[in-house]
Amino acid sequence: MVWFLALLLLCSQGWAQKKATGKPAAPQRFPIASLSVEGLKNYSQPLILATAGLKIGQLAGKDDFEAARDRLLATGVFETVGYRFAPAAASTAYEASFEVVEVEPVYPVRFEALNAPDAEVQAWLRKKDPFSGAKIPATEAFLNRHAAEIERYLSSQGRTEKIAGKVVADSAEQFTIVFRPAAGAPKVAEVKFQGNEVVPSSVLLNSFAGVAYGTIYSEAAFRQMLDASVRPIYEGRGRVRLAFPKIETEKARSVEGLVVTVTVDEGASYDLGELRIAGETPVPAKELLKTGGFKSGDMANFDDINAGLERMKKRLRREGYTKASFQVERSVDDKKKTVDLTFRPELGPQYLFGKFTLEGLDIHGEAAVKKLWTLKEGKPFNADYPEYFLQQIKEQGLFDGLGKTRAANTVDEQNHIVDVTLYFGAAEGAAPGGPRRRQQ
Repeated sequence: MVWFLALLLLCSQGWAQKKATGKPAAPQRFPIASLSVEGLKNYSQPLILATAGLKIGQLAGKDDFEAARDRLLATGVFETVGYRFAPAAASTAYEASFEVVEVEPVYPVRFEALNAPDAEVQAWLRKKDPFSGAKIPATEAFLNRHAAEIERYLSSQGRTEKIAGKVVADSAEQFTIVFRPAAGAPKVAEVKFQGNEVVPSSVLLNSFAGVAYGTIYSEAAFRQMLDASVRPIYEGRGRVRLAFPKIETEKARSVEGLVVTVTVDEGASYDLGELRIAGETPVPAKELLKTGGFKSGDMANFDDINAGLERMKKRLRREGYTKASFQVERSVDDKKKTVDLTFRPELGPQYLFGKFTLEGLDIHGEAAVKKLWTLKEGKPFNADYPEYFLQQIKEQGLFDGLGKTRAANTVDEQNHIVDVTLYFGAAEGAAPGGPRRRQQ
């Protein structure tokens, strides 16, 4: 009833003005009593209201709300923006609200070939555009605004370059918004290392150059390649705190592309601290660690640690856990310069041995082989045993005219049963009939 009376008053005022002057009444503007936003997911209400440009207490009318809606649509982060306003109860002030639908989906952002630190570019964008973030919408307005801000950043660094932003497919299911020079992204032409002493630059380049040369440059992708190719070299020397504090780029002089200079902080050498197995295994923890060959106090050589992990997995395979693996957790003590390692086994299903079949031998040869075979039906399947067994057959010289041998496993994944077939071939030029058991 109050709203109806207020609207009736507005209409009567407008009619009276038109009757007196012969002109339509000017739009009515009243103070805003309250403002709210509905439909937000990725952005805050204060940010949206600040962008809309309306404040509680200011005089506003339809034209003001139309302009506020246009400002919100211009951000490029909303599919639709609606508004409503009406007199507040028992007053002549407005209660107003916006209803928004945000653009979806939003995508992660990557910078390529900007010849500038990614962190500095991101900081500039966040400072200049409050809607900037780790993920952004791929609307034309938003991409153009970000590209223009990156151009302004490069201009502040004394560079003039046109930037374009577009969505690229990193995989069939993963899309990323990439900002790069519109003229084409430069590629890595040369890599230099500085600050390294423990490992010569020649060793680093031999490991890294083949991976990096010719790739389109972006700092994030380049750091990933460093972690994959260079970090393992240092971790094989106990340098677990290796860092790349600075990566600089410049245009190559003799060829088209970039020269990338990597500053290396090699860090100190660390030793192994406490070593433990966390979780149940069919092999006692002490025996498993002994199999791995790990010792507290030794240098934290992760080449040796990875080799020890393979020995531990092989030991578990002998118990039928053919898919066993380990998660390795590190705890670094920078004061003591030690690394504690926790090995968490992931056993998977246990496989049992099923049927044993021989191909290529006569009845006497089969009898001799089956007598030597020790793996019993229904017992845990040792995945290494068939090849080991064939090697022993060769070394013992059990057959004359023995050629190539091989083992084939048939796996029942539903019941976790493994059947084994051994194939015995005759050597080239051997007597017909296949390999014969040697007379003892």
